[in-house]
Amino acid sequence: MKAVGEVRVAGERSLLLGIGISAVGIGMYVPFSLVFFHHVTGLSFTLVGLVMTVTGVAGLAFMPLAGSAVDRFGAKQVNLVLYGIRALGFALYPFAGSLPAFAAVALVTALADRSFSVVQQSLIGEVAHGAAHDRLQASTRALQNAGMGAGALLVSGVLALWGTGGFTYTAWANSLAFAVAGLLVSRVRPVREATAGSTGRAPAGYRMVLRDRPFLGLTAANFLTALGYSALSVLFPLYLSTWLMAPDSLTGAAFTVNTALCAGVGVLIAGRVRRSGARRTHSAALGALLFAAAFVGQIVLGTLRPGQTATLVALLVIVVVYTLGELVHSPSGGALSVSAAPEAVRGRYLATYQLSYSLATALAPSLFTALLTVDGRLPWAVLTFTALGAAVALLRLERHLPAQAVYAEPPASAAPRPPVPAAA
Repeated sequence: MKAVGEVRVAGERSLLLGIGISAVGIGMYVPFSLVFFHHVTGLSFTLVGLVMTVTGVAGLAFMPLAGSAVDRFGAKQVNLVLYGIRALGFALYPFAGSLPAFAAVALVTALADRSFSVVQQSLIGEVAHGAAHDRLQASTRALQNAGMGAGALLVSGVLALWGTGGFTYTAWANSLAFAVAGLLVSRVRPVREATAGSTGRAPAGYRMVLRDRPFLGLTAANFLTALGYSALSVLFPLYLSTWLMAPDSLTGAAFTVNTALCAGVGVLIAGRVRRSGARRTHSAALGALLFAAAFVGQIVLGTLRPGQTATLVALLVIVVVYTLGELVHSPSGGALSVSAAPEAVRGRYLATYQLSYSLATALAPSLFTALLTVDGRLPWAVLTFTALGAAVALLRLERHLPAQAVYAEPPASAAPRPPVPAAA
């Protein structure tokens, strides 16, 4: 619910509705990605997996170009292009029955998918500032979780009715979802329509980002936290089955609790944090500390190894604490990165920041599995250390970041940080 005194930004409802609809589309294929593409194209699981890996890596390499495009053309325009590419890609997947055709469609679609978060964060930065930005961040995350959950339920119903042939209909439904989302986002009006590119002069390049040490520190701190974000999907299922010897059904229960809390109380918790007047660095650090508490809980549980009932209760408490950390950290962390980026080069800054998530996601599987082979509690110990390190880093970076980044509503006494000189 919108708090008294909070003003909606222009086109907010269209933006949020578009995000929710596209999240439904994502939820219809992400949980079944390998199976989805196998049945849609008819190719083997091995080939599908290989293509997805190669195109995913290529998508990471494309992210800096997407950041440059945002700075030149504006986030709204690039956002619409990416929605169009995703809509076209999913419309073509059922016809990509050969390896070259599938690889071509998957490559173009992966480039759009990997860069989308950078562009969406930039768009939120264009349409909202201050406390409105934090509120929009929280609403976006809640809608994404709710939409993905709804998409997963929807595709389950489709498969129950039509069997694996329903994946083809799902691909076309995905295409429609992205097209409708793009139409809705086209109604959004950024606060500043004129971008750096409209002046005819190219903004400073990535050298400007690399010279901004506080922002690089913020990116490094986010990498440490991002490893924790990967824990629920990558480490948690392995830990349950190999160390706790718990039933695999608990993994599904944990995901359900996490998704339900994110969708149900995410906006409420973010609003409470925002209205408390807490500095974004403090609330992001608090989120990291809650992550650390959840990871310590896993170590204790893995040491005691109680009976099945006690394990179930303990895991429920741990997942709730973990999710609270996510809900506290995410809006503040996202607002920090957007608000700390100079407007003219926001796309490049956020492309650099988003790499911290991508690198953590890529590193997590090999890191967690290697640590698990030594001791089931070791990966949680490492994650505890990284979460605490992120919290300390955020607090130490506070005085080096711009006031508009640290405070949703900067106090009059907070002097802004001097601008970073542009690269020659």
